[in-house]
Amino acid sequence: MPITQSAKKALRQSKTRRGRNLGRLNAYREMVKQFKKLVAAKQFKEAGEKLAALYQAVDKATKRGVIKPNKASRLKSAAQRALRQ
Repeated sequence: MPITQSAKKALRQSKTRRGRNLGRLNAYREMVKQFKKLVAAKQFKEAGEKLAALYQAVDKATKRGVIKPNKASRLKSAAQRALRQ
């Protein structure tokens, strides 16, 4: 456990940031799951509508450093390819 005042504050900040990051991580993962489920069910119209929300969730996660930019690019590219087929 932290002893000094600054260490206690750092722990509080760390917990807060972890909570926010987990929220963003879960949000983009959930969007990817929903999108993949729609594509697997061949509901391409609904999946196309969900694509913009997927892009937004992935971009927000990238902007905040939850995922790296290259992973975001790969996710968006894979989503676009899945929608085309």
